[in-house]
Amino acid sequence: MLGGMINKLSPSNELHLLIVADNILTRAGLASLLEDRGCVVAGQSDGTNLDDDIDIFQPDVLLIDMGWHSEPMRLRLTAVNADLPILTLVNGDDTDDTLTPLIQSLSSFSNYGLLLRDSEPDTIVAALHALDRGLLVIDPTLSSLINMPINRDIIPLATPLTPRESEVLQLLAQGMTNKAIAVKLEITQHTVKFHVNAIMSKLDAQSRTEAVVRATQLGMILL
Repeated sequence: MLGGMINKLSPSNELHLLIVADNILTRAGLASLLEDRGCVVAGQSDGTNLDDDIDIFQPDVLLIDMGWHSEPMRLRLTAVNADLPILTLVNGDDTDDTLTPLIQSLSSFSNYGLLLRDSEPDTIVAALHALDRGLLVIDPTLSSLINMPINRDIIPLATPLTPRESEVLQLLAQGMTNKAIAVKLEITQHTVKFHVNAIMSKLDAQSRTEAVVRATQLGMILL
């Protein structure tokens, strides 16, 4: 389960964050909560000049509160050129019409996460660390959105995955590292890396996260 793995992580290393929100009180509140839990808030931004802020603060991960009306912030994200992990906080009553375009915008980043705005601070911290490790994070209540095709014209794979590649793909979707996959399947890490590269090539993906997202759109992930 893509969302379930965030509870299994025990963050230890410091993360440098850029916190983005329209509301200054929201930014300050998030900064206080996360600094109390070992994160380093490198900067805060309203998102107006997000590319410049990223260049200045050099964060490991972006944390963005999408606000009550997410479309203005989503449009700002589409103009960002940086390729880094991003965690977005969304409203529980946001509709598919709102969240589907957001997921499409987020797919241009190295990897992304979706959590509810009322998530517990420890859950947010765990998600931030998961993203920093290259994982995809989706709140369980939002995970069904990943099944919604972002590109309605997705072309089936020209070369199908082998049974072993399909097995590795399922474990990637669970957020497992190469080492953990190697232990699980009783193969070497070198072999796992070979399979992961083959999966990314067949799915025309540039990252593990993109491979999982595309595979899910094709109905290849068992959630």
